[in-house]
Amino acid sequence: MGKRDELIAKYADDLKTKCKVTPDMDLLTKVTIGCGPSIYDNDAQTVAASDKDELERIRANFLVKKLGLQDGPALMDGINAAIETYGKSERNKFRAVFYYLLVKHFGREAAYR
Repeated sequence: MGKRDELIAKYADDLKTKCKVTPDMDLLTKVTIGCGPSIYDNDAQTVAASDKDELERIRANFLVKKLGLQDGPALMDGINAAIETYGKSERNKFRAVFYYLLVKHFGREAAYR
């Protein structure tokens, strides 16, 4: 099993245990691949949910550019919902899991088909 497969298994476990979500493994794999090399970088592989600048980058670069969503207050509502689902007290929010939660929240699975 390669490094990426190990990380996907770890992300699936996070979804099951911390988020109480049964993951769609095909979608999780595609979202993970879409994150590119950031999943291998200790700093970039996690989302700093308390950093407003990072949340703005996720809104602009992932939700608007990647998923093609219309910019507006609903985007930050979705980000906050993903933070709640992952758990505010959970320090290490993996980027691939966070993005997966956002894709599911906004119903944008088609962006990965």
